[in-house]
Amino acid sequence: MTGNQNKTIANPKPPGEPQVKGPQMNDRDMVNDALSTVKYLTDSLNVMAREASHEALHQDIMTCLVETHQCQRDLFNLMFQEGWYKLEAEDQQKLDQAFQQFSGYTSQLPYPMQ
Repeated sequence: MTGNQNKTIANPKPPGEPQVKGPQMNDRDMVNDALSTVKYLTDSLNVMAREASHEALHQDIMTCLVETHQCQRDLFNLMFQEGWYKLEAEDQQKLDQAFQQFSGYTSQLPYPMQ
């Protein structure tokens, strides 16, 4: 394992949150359910936006899509703030390697990079 072991980026969980929970939904479950639903909606709205042939309908769908993406971001931020969502930090060397790998692909693009 690399030196990146146990580099978790997270806020502390709320006090009083049970280690083992019963079948009833708590706040975390409800926000997580809402986040899953909004992710599903953004996927569906993306398809609708691609398929809409009427300009006014397309614009309405795009408005809904932007608002839904913002809702998804707000729910993610809430979950992270409450300690319900954590991220794993990546080793800088791995990030640099991935950057170098994908930077080489720019020569294959049909338009110049700025």
